Amino acid sequence: MQIDFWAFGAEAEHVKKLTTEFEKLNPGIRVKVQAIPWTAAHEKLITAYASETTPDIVQLGNTWIPEFVALNSLEDLDTWINNSKSIKEKNFFPGIWKTNLIDGKVYGIPWYVDTRVLFYRSDILKKAGYNSPPKTWEQLYDVSKKIKKMYGNQQKYAIFVPTNEWAPFIIFGMQAGATLLKDNNSYGNFEDPQFETAFRFLVNFYKLKLAPVDMTLVSNLYQAFASGFFAMYITGPWNVTEFKDRLPASVQNSWMTAPLPAYDHNKYPGVSLAGGSSLVMFKASKHKQEAWKLIEFLSEKSSQVQFFKMSSDLPSLIDAWQDTVLTNNKYLKAFYEQLHNVVPMPKVPEWEHIVSGKVQQYAEYAARGIMSPEQALKLLDKDTDLILAKRRWILKREGK
Repeated sequence: MQIDFWAFGAEAEHVKKLTTEFEKLNPGIRVKVQAIPWTAAHEKLITAYASETTPDIVQLGNTWIPEFVALNSLEDLDTWINNSKSIKEKNFFPGIWKTNLIDGKVYGIPWYVDTRVLFYRSDILKKAGYNSPPKTWEQLYDVSKKIKKMYGNQQKYAIFVPTNEWAPFIIFGMQAGATLLKDNNSYGNFEDPQFETAFRFLVNFYKLKLAPVDMTLVSNLYQAFASGFFAMYITGPWNVTEFKDRLPASVQNSWMTAPLPAYDHNKYPGVSLAGGSSLVMFKASKHKQEAWKLIEFLSEKSSQVQFFKMSSDLPSLIDAWQDTVLTNNKYLKAFYEQLHNVVPMPKVPEWEHIVSGKVQQYAEYAARGIMSPEQALKLLDKDTDLILAKRRWILKREGK
């Protein structure tokens, strides 16, 4: 009997080694792993749904889950979880688990996780009077001004906040308490004072030249960080390996990671994004019992540790983080702390379109001074409302 498992990118190649082990433990089950490039994954899944050729299991990005729940294509996993001896909510990071929870039902099991933390040059911060990374917005602003002053007229900056990335603006908005969407996630809420506070805070870094607004100045991220062109950067776990491999030996002992600073000093670390991929089972699967057995296997501590060793993808299972391969990596400590304070994005199918198409666009307009923050947020809400028009129509039809 064969289970069809679709996985994306490099994860597909790595997981084949684990499924081979699973097959040895379960002689009657064969797992066919289909490797799909990330760039083609979404279209492939939609086509499979439309043609009723979905696999048994698929690796699904956390922000994609609401879309496939809306299509009524995913298996509700509550009964499976209730009958499982190994998969329990308490075993996973709370914020990550919640990304799979829609309308009170669980549709995915976290497979690997990611979030954003602060990467920083400890030597530069120390010269600016900070022996430890900033823990509040106030400290982040203060150390940035001191670094800029220390550089004088040199074309160097304190922090790199790319104008073509939406994540920092959403993260800081959430830290300030913004809800992002309102009225059952059917309207934009970016003009809300809490999001506006965060938006203005970040835009001010560009105005004061604490962060570069011209992205062409950073043609090579790693060279720029190594040269001190900027001293801080908010990014994810994929850059731990990149920094270790690409930074010169002269600065390898001069950089570190830290949880994100908080809006309120009593709430450190500040919240960050709940990211990663989950394992979902399609309703149309004819081999659900066997598919669930594979999900349980991939959720075991030994499997997750082994998968981390192969891929560097962070484990979703809290207990897996106690393995020495993770505890001995000093750069991962910040991620472990941060993963205890992450929150999911609004669970609407249109969310990726909103953040990558609109939040990013208006954040750049404000950063470049093309629009005032007030103008940018007003238009952002307007565009978001247009994107969510179909959602409002559906909710009205369903009486919600």
